[in-house]
Amino acid sequence: NISIYVQIFIFTSHFVLGKQIFSSKNEFRISTLKFYPTDSNTFVCGGFSPEVKAWDIRNCQVIRVYKAAVQQTLDILFLPEGKEFLTSTDAVSRDSADRTIIAWDFQSAAKISNQIFHERYTCPSLTLHPKESVFVAQTNGNYMALFSSQRPYRINKKKRYEGHKVEGFAVGCEFSPDGTLLVTGSSDGKVFFYNYHTARIIRTLSAHREACVSATFHPVLPSLLATCDWAGEIKIWQ
Repeated sequence: NISIYVQIFIFTSHFVLGKQIFSSKNEFRISTLKFYPTDSNTFVCGGFSPEVKAWDIRNCQVIRVYKAAVQQTLDILFLPEGKEFLTSTDAVSRDSADRTIIAWDFQSAAKISNQIFHERYTCPSLTLHPKESVFVAQTNGNYMALFSSQRPYRINKKKRYEGHKVEGFAVGCEFSPDGTLLVTGSSDGKVFFYNYHTARIIRTLSAHREACVSATFHPVLPSLLATCDWAGEIKIWQ
């Protein structure tokens, strides 16, 4: 069994007000965890398992199990209001890409769709636009694909964000708080900024020597950006 340790901090602008520690046993290694958007007592986690689980931190109990029939869940993304969420998985075969991205009903644990992305690439990360009904999937085809976040989650075939490299790394991507920029790391250590509307690269940063696996905007000060690389180095940019 593998223990899950989740530390929950309550922040003001300067001080840590409190901390809560959740500890429980889990039978698979966790690779992704996301809190329910409207209830901080609930989170969903996945990893090296055919199942995704929802936990209640108040009693350390599993409250729902989502059976995906895959080997690994790579990322989890809640859609607006939290009624539905997406999982990206390692399920790619020579002939098809069903189950690469799966949509779930949170309450019933029912699978809504597993026919969202049909290209034979895994998607190591997913991110939701802060204002529009779309989400982006980072792909191992060295591009980011744009989808509708409403059923049937259609892909936008006319818009593709490409120029950076993924090459098997779990490279993260994220929208700016105002939704005008899309930022992503790159396996060559760079950070790429794309114009969301035109999909053009507007700037790159030579950020790290190792693969840059994450780039995230400060939630209050959008001029600040944090990046990290495969070796564990973290940098703050302004």
